[in-house]
Amino acid sequence: MSDRWEREQVLGLAPDAASAKAAGGVARPAKWGATGCDGEAVWGECRGSGSSVYRTCADLTEPAFRCSCPSRKFPCKHALGLLLLWSEGRVDAGGAPGGAGGRPAVDEGPRPGWAAEWLEERRARADKAAERRAASAAKARDPRTVERRERRVDDGLAELDQWLRDQVAHGLAQAEKAPYRMWDDAARRLVDAQAGALAGQVRGCAAITRQPGWPGLLLAEYALLRLLVRAHRRRDELPAGLRGTVRSRVGFTVPQEEVLAEGERARDLWCVTGARDTAQDLLTTRRVWLLGRRTGRPALVLSFAAPGTSLDASLVVGTEVDAELAFYPGSPPLRALVAERHGAAAAARPAGTSVRGFLDGHAAAIADDPWLDRWPAVLAGVRLARGERGELFASDPSGDALPLRLGDPWRLLALSGGGPVTLAGEWGPRGLRPLAAWHDDEGTVVL
Repeated sequence: MSDRWEREQVLGLAPDAASAKAAGGVARPAKWGATGCDGEAVWGECRGSGSSVYRTCADLTEPAFRCSCPSRKFPCKHALGLLLLWSEGRVDAGGAPGGAGGRPAVDEGPRPGWAAEWLEERRARADKAAERRAASAAKARDPRTVERRERRVDDGLAELDQWLRDQVAHGLAQAEKAPYRMWDDAARRLVDAQAGALAGQVRGCAAITRQPGWPGLLLAEYALLRLLVRAHRRRDELPAGLRGTVRSRVGFTVPQEEVLAEGERARDLWCVTGARDTAQDLLTTRRVWLLGRRTGRPALVLSFAAPGTSLDASLVVGTEVDAELAFYPGSPPLRALVAERHGAAAAARPAGTSVRGFLDGHAAAIADDPWLDRWPAVLAGVRLARGERGELFASDPSGDALPLRLGDPWRLLALSGGGPVTLAGEWGPRGLRPLAAWHDDEGTVVL
């Protein structure tokens, strides 16, 4: 039997707040029949309005969802409601009691044909996809393929190097009114050269010209791009960790199987300090930040979702899990995979640091990776303060402060009430973006 999820983990799958709220109204045993679950799935039939009945099934191993309702949201309220019932122990396997008085809260039964068929089709597609990945990985390891790609990337980066020098030689003034295609054309050439990650960085330069003080910012971004080009050119001279960082930022990926088999391992009590979703080109990325209780080491777990699929919601902000992580190569190693869990997650509050302690750690990370654009922060005992122009800061007891970057400050202001909080967020060039906060009276608040 798969471990029951926490309610927060289920609601973390909701595509929006309205779906999460609607799921609560569906999560009533009286609305469900023909329900059941096993180690891989949970299923049931939800009675809708009139005579309609919606068949709903969730694959717990992905997770993935199927529902016969006409909703375009994914997962729909019926899938979320069914998972909420299951998380509360109200959907049981084999006729085990799940309700009051030893009676099952809903009807149990074996996996029905429609659910079994959908799950078997998913397994078949997954097997074929695994075969394609294995074939692709084998091809990617072929020496001729490796040499061909390295040559294409080298040629693409040489062209980018010349483009960067031209931009500086001709002056940055033209960039203010330049069309977007100036950067987009350069990015497309990098995509053709199989340097996709670098292409995204070049494409992002177009937005810099709309920011205050853009000439200095754009020149700094061009300088970092050229530093990356030169680092890749001299990659064989770099330490292994820095070489891994350079190759990752250019666009070379490391298969998960290789990370799990060969990556550095670290077991700790990992506190989930924050999560943020971003969407680009129909792909949604979830960044989940972890902090080791014993080691104080940060880690970043990424998950991706195409339209019609769900992001991983197994790491819930404000919880702590005993787990072993496998780290991708890098300097410093930051991105990781959860290789093995040891027990269920429990509510926890991370141990924060002072502003000075955070800045010292960030400086060390930048020294290792000059292209680092975001870094996790957990600050203990900070209070919110207003600057001369009304901007908001997080100030620690010593008086050191960091500027905050958030559109709506009222929830954080209401939580703190002028008192100290533990604040977690992402630090970037424009300040600290709060992701979660802890208050003695309120517990965890996700921002």
